[in-house]
Amino acid sequence: MSDSAIFSLPDDAAPKIRALYDYWLSIRPADAPLPGRRHLDPLDIPELLPNIWMVDVVRDPLRFRFRLIGTEIVKFAGRDLTGSWLHEVVEGYEGSEAFRFHQRAVETGRPGYRRGGLLFDPSNTGLTAERLYLPLAQDGRTVDILLIMTMYHGRPPRRRR
Repeated sequence: MSDSAIFSLPDDAAPKIRALYDYWLSIRPADAPLPGRRHLDPLDIPELLPNIWMVDVVRDPLRFRFRLIGTEIVKFAGRDLTGSWLHEVVEGYEGSEAFRFHQRAVETGRPGYRRGGLLFDPSNTGLTAERLYLPLAQDGRTVDILLIMTMYHGRPPRRRR
């Protein structure tokens, strides 16, 4: 698959978003359309890790579970949700735009990008997020993990107690 024909980042995408996309392209094996988790080495991208989260993909029915959550994501979410199911911790997740982006990346094996409100605090209008969705596949074809970067713009939410 040729990413240049099917996906491109907006010119004003955050530099870290662009860096993660370039890294994802660089780790794709020559003999498969998608890289797997084994191709990603956190030591290659230490400056990007705080804004990265990964979700495991489970099918029949399609569900997503937090596998890893970077420190910036934890800060803005107000808690570490590693191991939690998205549909159990995010009210209305299955009907959300976020779910549709996750689903599309899984079904097409293509990256996605969006800007918008917060998944964890949609009422916070002082903060927006920019996201990149990158599919990973152990077999090179069937997406089993989503590698996601979120860059926040604005004021962080108040700490939950």
